[in-house]
Amino acid sequence: MEENPTPKARLRRELLAARRALSPQETADAAVALARRALELPELAGAGTVAAYVSVGAEPGTRDLLDALRRRGTRVLLPVLLPDNDLDWAPYDGPGSLAETAHPGKMRLLEPAGLRLGPQAVTGADTVLLPGLAVDGRGMRLGRGGGSYDRVLERLERAGAHPALVVLLYDHEVVARVPEEPHDHPVQAVATPSGVRRFGGRAPTASA
Repeated sequence: MEENPTPKARLRRELLAARRALSPQETADAAVALARRALELPELAGAGTVAAYVSVGAEPGTRDLLDALRRRGTRVLLPVLLPDNDLDWAPYDGPGSLAETAHPGKMRLLEPAGLRLGPQAVTGADTVLLPGLAVDGRGMRLGRGGGSYDRVLERLERAGAHPALVVLLYDHEVVARVPEEPHDHPVQAVATPSGVRRFGGRAPTASA
């Protein structure tokens, strides 16, 4: 345990403990409600391609949302963790296209088994769904600290790509203030089981 944890580390510890305290029924119910709420977002309704992720452990569940997007005809890309913690991407072709993958020193992940498209594939997404632990009223997101999505956001910036950024959380993870660093990026919206909140900017129109 860190002797003098940073404000981010302290907040991460508290939020992860709260997630671990949720019952399986609570997490299952939240996943159903989260999918329903997220699908109300114009950032998803108008997206031709969505870069998403498969939830693991006590994360807010994404599986219902992934399948709902696919039924809509949305192209869904999912991450594949690389040895250096960067992310490759591959299409989501339904539950049968996922394979459990072990990464040294990390929890087992469900990753797409299809053709890898390269780390740059995320720059073609209309919307990027980001994992996180909290978001505040300014749209500043607290991640888990692994750095994978910092790289994704840097890659988008370098490419001049401006997809909508949406974080998926539990209700209690919308907080008053998230500690931030210069490289942190605000998101455009948050979806929780009880509702959605947007943080400014105009909603996207449907893809051509």
